[in-house]
Amino acid sequence: MSRRLPQPPSWLPIDPYILALVGTVVLATLLPASGRAAEAAGGASTGAVAFLFLLYGARLSTADALEGLRHWRLHLAVLAATFVVFPLLGLASGGLVPYVLSPQLQSGFLFLCLVPSTIQSSIAFTSMARGNVPAAICAGSFSSIAGIFLTPLLAAALLGNSGGGFSADALLRIGVQLLLPFVAGQLLRRRIGGFLARHRRILGLVDRGSILLVVYTAFSEGMVAGIWHQVTPARFAALLAAEAVLLAAMLAVTWYGAKRLGFGREDRIAIQFAGSKKSLASGLPMASVLFGAQASLAVLPLMLFHQMQLMVCAVIAKRRARDPGDGGPEGTAPGAVAVGRGLSGGRGRQPSGRR
Repeated sequence: MSRRLPQPPSWLPIDPYILALVGTVVLATLLPASGRAAEAAGGASTGAVAFLFLLYGARLSTADALEGLRHWRLHLAVLAATFVVFPLLGLASGGLVPYVLSPQLQSGFLFLCLVPSTIQSSIAFTSMARGNVPAAICAGSFSSIAGIFLTPLLAAALLGNSGGGFSADALLRIGVQLLLPFVAGQLLRRRIGGFLARHRRILGLVDRGSILLVVYTAFSEGMVAGIWHQVTPARFAALLAAEAVLLAAMLAVTWYGAKRLGFGREDRIAIQFAGSKKSLASGLPMASVLFGAQASLAVLPLMLFHQMQLMVCAVIAKRRARDPGDGGPEGTAPGAVAVGRGLSGGRGRQPSGRR
């Protein structure tokens, strides 16, 4: 009789995309692009990122975004967690230098704290935990839009020259490479929105392929510059520990802080999952523009945090789904599902799903 291979626990999400990211890093380590190949990879990466943000703009319904403003208190809470509390904790990590984190890893750790929230996993975990799914969709979308402006500005203000030379030119390149394609996508939405909806799976592969190209380019530059010698096993373990503390702190702040602010259970779930995450898809392109040759060390903390948040939030979401009776101060009925209700708690049209 053939034996089955041991399967990972159901609460441990082994994402094939994470394996692809790891494989890309290994490929860049063994076969880094250099010379003309590096120039070609860099040009392709720049074009892929611009196309990626054009798709983001084309997928975001303006009508859904305007409807989401009705639940403005929830969105302000998520934005405050993402762009205020996270950066403050990132600044506090400066006390870990040089005994726990190296200056370069600490810069990457701080950059991680400046990245906007993710959309896809926030929606998935909010739905799994029986939270306010429409609010999670809009909160993640608003965070991504705000991140195009706020992440480079916060990076310039808080990282300074440690990030590889922040300047007005770097901010201009962010606008040209990320903001202009996003605006173009919004303008083209009426013409190409239907096509994108019909080919969602294929375009998802384009999204992920673009990120893999950015990862390969960034880590190839790091290998050529020889910066991997700066990450010892002890530093790597210390980085994991620091990120575990960061994630635990944000999960607690978003959950109990939302309760103190008077949100019901469904809204607290949306705030916790949207306010405690960081977007790999948004952070990697920004890091490649802002950090240049130092991008590989800058994105390492973000890549580790991304997988850590998936694993931990999967456990929390399943626990919330099994024990939905933890009513908030508004007395939300146990087991209530947010899908299908309006963002302000009444009946209304549900925003269309997006990445």
